[in-house]
Parts: sequence; C-alpha cells; structure tokens
Amino acid sequence: MTEERAVAPEISVVGGGVIGLSSAIVLAEAGHRVRVLARDGAGGTTSAVAGGLCWPYRIRPYEEAVRWSLRSLQVFTGLAGRPAETGARLVAGVQADAGGGAPEEGLEAWYAAVPGLRRARAEELPPGCGAGWRARTPLVEMPVYLRYLERRLAAAGGTVVARPVASLAEAAEGARAVVNCSGLGARELVPDAEVHPVQGQLVIVENPGVTEWFSAADAGSVDTTYLLPQPYGLVLGGTAREGAWSREPDPAVAEAIVARCARYVPEVARARVLAHRVGLRPARPAVRLAAERLPDGTVCVHNYGHGGAGVTVSWGCADEVLRLVRAELAG
Repeated sequence: MTEERAVAPEISVVGGGVIGLSSAIVLAEAGHRVRVLARDGAGGTTSAVAGGLCWPYRIRPYEEAVRWSLRSLQVFTGLAGRPAETGARLVAGVQADAGGGAPEEGLEAWYAAVPGLRRARAEELPPGCGAGWRARTPLVEMPVYLRYLERRLAAAGGTVVARPVASLAEAAEGARAVVNCSGLGARELVPDAEVHPVQGQLVIVENPGVTEWFSAADAGSVDTTYLLPQPYGLVLGGTAREGAWSREPDPAVAEAIVARCARYVPEVARARVLAHRVGLRPARPAVRLAAERLPDGTVCVHNYGHGGAGVTVSWGCADEVLRLVRAELAG
C-alpha cells in the first residue's frame, strides 16, 4: 500500500460488513483506489452473526434479488474449493416446502437456476417434514469468510479505516465517489426512515452428527426453524422480529428455538449449548441500490437494505455497484 493510496482514496466505502467489503473488493480489483470506513471491525458487524446459508430470504425486489443471488452463487461455488481459506463450502440440504409443491412465490427463477435443485424424496426429509426441495448450496463460515475478505481487499490495495462516519459528506472528503453500505446505520446516515431492524436470534450447540442443512424459514414468519452445520458447531435458528432493537439473547426464545429444531432432529435437545447470538438484519421494503449526487456533486452509490440475504446477494450487488460507479464517474 502506498502513501498515496492511504491519503487519497478515489472511492470511500462506508460499512465494513459483507456488503461493504464485497463492494470494496470488486472496486479495488477493477483498479480503483478504495478506502473502507468502518465503525466496527468485520467481526463486530451483523454479518459476523449470519448463519451463512446462500439462499434468498426476506429481501425485495425478487427479480433483482434472484439475479444478484445467482451471481453470488457462482462466486461462492468457486470459493468452496478452498474452504479452509475462504470459509465457503458446498453442503447439501433441504428447504422445507409449505407451498403445496410450487417454488416460493417470487423466487421461481432461483429454483429453476440452482444446479441440481429438485424435489426431495421421502427418505431425504427429516421426521416431521412432509415435503421439501433438495439442493447443494454454499454454506459460509462467516468469521473465516470475513477475514478472507479483509485479506483479499488488502491484496487489491484497499485499506480499512476504523472510525465512525457522521455524514455522507464526511465520507466523501477527498474522494471522487462514496459507496454507502452502512446497513442499519443508513437509517440515520442518509437518513432513511424505511430502514429498520429485523432481529434474529440463534443458538449454537455441539453438533450431534448433523451433516446437512435444513430450513423451514418462511419469509413471513416471526419464528423460523433452521439447522446449519458449521465447523464451530450446529447453528440453530431462529427468529425474525420486525422493529426489535435488542441485541441481548432472550433465554425463553433460545429454549423455543432448540425445541423447534428438535422436532426435526431430536438429538439437538440434548446437545450442549456453546453460544447464543443475536443480530439485527438491515431491512427495507426494497433494497436501495442506486446512484445519486451529494449536495457538493460527489457521486454516491447506495447499497443497503438487504434484510436477511446480505451474504446471498453480496457479490451480485457488488458488481452492480461497480457498474453504477463507472457510469457516474464517466458522466
């Protein structure tokens, strides 16, 4: 990293989670001088709490979300060849079907495009699950993956500055463009009152032998059920509570999560609890991925409001950020 890169970034990216880091990497690898301004280190972001299953969840608009997700699926599939380095693996699993045999409404293109996705046979379903879809999809170990993204950004010449940003104008100082990946922080930073938290709680237990993921996470449900086998333990979820701001685990909610998961895998009821986690998904009626000009004329590309699918759409959105930045700077 040269001194010029450190003091004169061409582009400032606000936010050090998976959306911000992915956007910064795509920009830096395209030849831009990039600086990430992050209030929290990647390990302290909502991304670090994510379960890591690559599947569109609680995100609109559907058509764009599927396109972004399929691009990310392509990238994660490549990264899965180096799981120790990247944290990405391809893992088989079942998405429970509550829709009478049809793909989830709005996500038909995802079901049609995921390689090998098919109806699950009866013997492939866990007890208590009447029907489902079977696929081999990326499952990402987020702590490892976030460290990989930080290394990849550094290798491309990007820098990360650990400091909060009070305004987009502040982020724009000395830069030709700003990319706003502030997630839930966009509520105050933009400000955008449509951004709100969807609280998610999960429990991590010692894995009693589960090797495949299972999800019965309906997009409209407050209480969801999923089991994700990660190297550090079996992730049990979860919840989706609109407008809840607390990051403190609720013991009663945790007990209910374990009970729901035990209906499908009874062994988890006796598994030793390793950790409790709570994250706040940055939700919005629709993702804001668009360019505008700040009052001083600086290009600003917004990339926030990804709800429960930040990891899933991250690379597709990052490609769109690059396209928008190039178009605006060229204009």
